[in-house]
Amino acid sequence: MTSYDLVLARGRVIDPETGLDAVRDVGITGGVIRAVSGRPLAGTTRVDVSGLVVSPGFIDLHSHSMDVAGHRLQALDGVTTVLELEAGAYPVAAAYRRAEIEGRPLNYGFATSWAVARMAVLLGLETGGGLDDFLANVGREEWQRAATQGAVDAIVGMLERDLSDGALGIGILVGYAPRIDPSEYLAVAALAARAGLPTYTHARELVEMDPGTPIDGAEEIVRAAAETGAHMHYCHVNSTSIRHVDRVLGLVEKVRAEGSRVTTEAYPYGAGMTGVGAAFLAPELLHRRGLTPHSIGLLGAEGRIADAETLRGVRETEPGSAAFVHLLDEDDPAEFAFIQRALTFTDAAVATDAVPLLWRSGTPDPLSWPLARDAVTHPRTAGTYGRTLRRLVRENGVMSLAEAVRRCTLVPADVVGSGVPAMRRKGRVQVGCDADLTVFDPETVSDRATYTETARPSAGFVHVLVGGDFVVRDEHLLPAAMPGRPVRS
Repeated sequence: MTSYDLVLARGRVIDPETGLDAVRDVGITGGVIRAVSGRPLAGTTRVDVSGLVVSPGFIDLHSHSMDVAGHRLQALDGVTTVLELEAGAYPVAAAYRRAEIEGRPLNYGFATSWAVARMAVLLGLETGGGLDDFLANVGREEWQRAATQGAVDAIVGMLERDLSDGALGIGILVGYAPRIDPSEYLAVAALAARAGLPTYTHARELVEMDPGTPIDGAEEIVRAAAETGAHMHYCHVNSTSIRHVDRVLGLVEKVRAEGSRVTTEAYPYGAGMTGVGAAFLAPELLHRRGLTPHSIGLLGAEGRIADAETLRGVRETEPGSAAFVHLLDEDDPAEFAFIQRALTFTDAAVATDAVPLLWRSGTPDPLSWPLARDAVTHPRTAGTYGRTLRRLVRENGVMSLAEAVRRCTLVPADVVGSGVPAMRRKGRVQVGCDADLTVFDPETVSDRATYTETARPSAGFVHVLVGGDFVVRDEHLLPAAMPGRPVRS
């Protein structure tokens, strides 16, 4: 009888690609799934997972929390692969190099960053591949302006070189520079089309929010897909569309029917988070989203911003500071319905938009575990997947468990996978696929992070394996586990 390094025995195996949903043994050797069997398998280590779901590891398309601490928190929410695709990194080689040298618990990957490349050209910024490059300069108007054709050509050339260095696509934060010429966006989309890789867009303003916008943010994305043939991924469609989500999703549905590839993602929270210096958080523009300065609160600070004068001061002195933006009341069923429609839209991926952890008292040892009590983040960093399974499956019943698993695994794998062969071995529980697996209790799995206890880990994720190695075992994180590997194009 064949013996495997590890056997997960008698779990409810859900494979979203084949439709398998049955009790099986899963045999793992050398970090790869070698058997999925209805009969008992022998293994050097055999773990009984009776009564638990064995699913592919969750794949987060949209995480800005790319350090060890962020990975650990996301592992306890069932995640095995975290990708920084919306903001991206520039130069991408530096981002990969840093993660590889430091080690990561989870698999990781990066798109290249249009915004940072644009800052390099228009601000003369020296870039190091970290999110800080963007956050420190997000409020500077010089990089947000329309560029000359020569500058656009330089930006596109920089992005093209990054794609050659293994970037997973192009992250386009056009919502942070909403007055650029739409022709520049089309040039970047055309580059992605030539490379056979997706773009990942934070849309600019919808026309309902800014009648003077150079182009409606949703129209821009679907137009680029139709005109260039690029795969356009629409990031956090819930938070950029808010109460206009039905109109936006209708546009996406229309162009899909015409043959264009536009994919979407959403997260199950009513509050967004971004740098307080973002253009759309200027006090005079808040009314466009139905907001006031009191809708905004700085991460790590008590309470919310009191008035427009205070907001202007913070935007001037610390534009990169992370800020909650309370867009919808997720405890109000009528308002949560907007979020729910984004999450249940055809083939929408679940993605977190996780943000880096901040420590109120400074930065302690980044490798220490458990996290210090004063560590703060957006609760979506810690709880997106637990909350999705709790609210959409167990409480609201708007999605089957198997379908929710698909939205967290196969759907995001396929978004990236068209141009990245390594992703075709993820998001599946099949022989020959990577042993990135999440084992959870469907009756108890839940988020526990709140807006006051923001970094509280989820519950019910019993085991999480990356490349066949336990990162979480018996609901406890293993701090020494660093099996994460880079995902590159």
